[in-house]
Amino acid sequence: MHITLRQLRIFETVTRRLSYTKAAEELHLSQPAVSMQIRQLEDIIGLELFEKLGKRIQPTEAGKELYNYSQTISYKLREAKEVLMAMKSLGRGRLKLAVASTINYFAPKLLAGFSKKYPGVSLHLDVTNRKQIIRLLEANETDLVLMGQPPDEIELESTPFMDNPLVVIAPPEHPLAKEKRISLEQLANETFVVRESGSGTRITMERVFQERGLDMRLGMEITRNEAIKQAVRAGLGLSVVSQHTIELELETQRLVVLNVEGFPIMRKWYLVNRVGKRLSPLAEAFKKFLLTEYATTTTMQ
Repeated sequence: MHITLRQLRIFETVTRRLSYTKAAEELHLSQPAVSMQIRQLEDIIGLELFEKLGKRIQPTEAGKELYNYSQTISYKLREAKEVLMAMKSLGRGRLKLAVASTINYFAPKLLAGFSKKYPGVSLHLDVTNRKQIIRLLEANETDLVLMGQPPDEIELESTPFMDNPLVVIAPPEHPLAKEKRISLEQLANETFVVRESGSGTRITMERVFQERGLDMRLGMEITRNEAIKQAVRAGLGLSVVSQHTIELELETQRLVVLNVEGFPIMRKWYLVNRVGKRLSPLAEAFKKFLLTEYATTTTMQ
């Protein structure tokens, strides 16, 4: 089969966007040009790659198979480019990182330190939630990931590099704010503002309550840490967050950490990549930098 890389790129974009029009906009092509490339690809293969369901398109079984191979080819080409660039000099190249949204509170300081050491390096940072990070890992679309508890469903190399203490927060005027050794049974009477289902922090807190045979009273569900802090300040409930996310609020006394028995719950931040993934010299340099500068550190200074 004489399939071009350009055809594969167009096919990948249409599959990802599930739209010829959106793919054309992303690729800066006309919609007829995109459709023509897909038809030519289908003629070469001898199978239909998409089917129309109502107003939407979906990949056929053949389309799904080709998409998997196409992703592998694209990944290998990116890897070759990055390795060859890195072979010229560690002072050049592009490093793609994905970080959990909570880590973004200290990621800029971490990346600033790495950039000072390698000033010619281009860094691409994707700040997102756990669900999207898992998708990026499955698709091999990032070099390294900084996150909380790594998922079990993917074969990963995971290295802990820093403590992640989870604490219970409340507004300063809350009745429990000045109490000592608050029991979990007392917290069971409180409403909690929580992250989305699947969040590592939420999973940990729900497990803590379940282990004590208690129900966690769930209030508002919010996907962003900043919005959670604002909701707690407004009196909509308590919450459990990483201590790394509330340094400013503690300094300004907008929030307080409750003195709860068994807290802080000490988790870890992890440096993660796919098993078998060939890290570029630049990615290896970042891994070494991170583990040298921040390993076993509890808080960022």
